Amino acid sequence: MKILLTGANGYIGTRLLPRLAEAKHEIYILVRSKLRIELPEKFKDQIHIIEADLLDLKSLNQIPEDIDAAYYLVHSMSDSKKFAKLERQSAKNFKNRIEKTQAKQIIYLSGLVNDEHLSTHLSSRKKVGEILKTGKVPVTILMTGIIIGSGSASFEIIRDLVEKLPIMVAPKWVHYLIQPISIRDVLEYLILVLNHPDCLNQSFEIGGPDVMSYKELLLKFAEIRKLKRLILTVPVLTPRLSSYWLFFITSTNFSLARSLVDSLINHAVCKEQRILKIFPKNLLSYEDAVRLAFTRIEEDWIRSSWKDSFSGSHLNPNLSVYLKVPRFGVLVDERVVPFDGPIESVQKAIWSLGGNQGWGSMDWAWSLRGLIDQCLGGVGLRRGRTSAHHLKSGDVIDFWRVLLADKEKYRLLLYAEMKLPGEAWLEFKITPNQTKGGVLSQTATFRPKGIWGRIYWFALYPFHSIIFRNLVKRLVKDYV
Repeated sequence: MKILLTGANGYIGTRLLPRLAEAKHEIYILVRSKLRIELPEKFKDQIHIIEADLLDLKSLNQIPEDIDAAYYLVHSMSDSKKFAKLERQSAKNFKNRIEKTQAKQIIYLSGLVNDEHLSTHLSSRKKVGEILKTGKVPVTILMTGIIIGSGSASFEIIRDLVEKLPIMVAPKWVHYLIQPISIRDVLEYLILVLNHPDCLNQSFEIGGPDVMSYKELLLKFAEIRKLKRLILTVPVLTPRLSSYWLFFITSTNFSLARSLVDSLINHAVCKEQRILKIFPKNLLSYEDAVRLAFTRIEEDWIRSSWKDSFSGSHLNPNLSVYLKVPRFGVLVDERVVPFDGPIESVQKAIWSLGGNQGWGSMDWAWSLRGLIDQCLGGVGLRRGRTSAHHLKSGDVIDFWRVLLADKEKYRLLLYAEMKLPGEAWLEFKITPNQTKGGVLSQTATFRPKGIWGRIYWFALYPFHSIIFRNLVKRLVKDYV
């Protein structure tokens, strides 16, 4: 089959793509930036990239007319007042374009929307489903609550809360009921409903075998991790206070925290599971899903993470607009160090910077800068990184976004997402010698915004000078 996959570089889409390829489908992936897609080598002949924007109807003309089915896995967790309007427009554009193809099915992953009083985000998801169903192409909707898997927002937030707080003071919503489901089961359902006649023009609620409260979920997580935790509930934590609480305690950004808390006013439990009659299967329990997630983390095999999402980011998802580092009107700190060791070893050290490994020089200063950024409403250092050693365009490293990770040309280019009076790039590049070793160039570039940008740069330059000097030395310390 010829399949169109939107949201191919999102949390679900990244994991669904190889499964579709393994099933021998020919896949067209729709993304806003080709830079953020890293195709598995063995599937490159099956996968075609379409660079387009769902808000730009003309760009969708690149979608082939002979596709058989389309996945709609697009959703924003932004707290922008316009996000619901933009989501509706994206859905309308998608529906209008797919109607002009030979597609016989649209598959849409939504949230559980079986309560009357829905949050803004759940209401938007419901509306998107209604828009898709107004078209001529049959639609299959899968509605799910909390998804448990390595890298999922729900899993990482639960992990942060349980592992960081021996005693949790929580709002009354921790008594609300939920029905978590493993990412493995979600992906399997997305595959099973494809081209199945009993699933056309149908909506299904999907959930795992366990129904529990948020409090029970947190305590079970603690039990699995062999931690003793106490949860105290209080009635005074408003949704906004709860959002700030999640923002400062966990690795989530504020827009995601606000969206999640707003959604917690609803029970997230399946009222029907007709899908089990069509596809009888043993679903992973919450405990098994958590243990499987930690297995993937320990193996450093996390295929996708919500941390790399652009939700809440001020950056344009089309990273190509930042690739050209400015040379005029900028302030630069450049360090050049020759080394005589293996290039691959130095490159590995560069590719492993940040996250749990730290920056190898004055980590306390990096942590302090991250804390200041977080207090100003920025991302801080809380995001860490998805993989300990692997990087691709679009990934995050603490408060940096990876613009380019070119192993063949030994070049890594980062762009700052922290709150700054200007723009900042950090670039590492290795120039090989003809015989042995090479030269490592480390360049920090800052384009100030007005007088405050220049004051910021020169005020911190003494600290930056020490940090950048020690950083480049640390990367080649064994080979100089």
